[in-house]
Amino acid sequence: MLKTIDFVIIALMAAAAVMTFHIKFQAEEQLAEIKKLEADIRLEEDTIDLLNADWSLLVQPGRLQNLVETHNEDLGLEITEPHQMVRPEELPARVRDLPEPVREMMADLPDNETVTGSVAQ
Repeated sequence: MLKTIDFVIIALMAAAAVMTFHIKFQAEEQLAEIKKLEADIRLEEDTIDLLNADWSLLVQPGRLQNLVETHNEDLGLEITEPHQMVRPEELPARVRDLPEPVREMMADLPDNETVTGSVAQ
């Protein structure tokens, strides 16, 4: 009664059903992963927004001025004068830019003359 072609068709239908289930399962896994990544991205964006809000509160000029006035005696801060500003080409050569013998000689020298920042001496 059943011919060989019937068995082949039944096998193909079963294989198609298995493949359909497998593809559907993979698609659901991918969708779950996408939703997880989107949730992670939303969390990171919310964290960035919160950190930006915190930063804007921390760098308010009035708050910083109060901190400077409160801790001025401890820190010895001074206002930076225009003559203290230099262009990059006016800076002395960096040690790493110097030839090897000069770099070795400079490693032993203390650097007491260099003044950086706006800290009172």
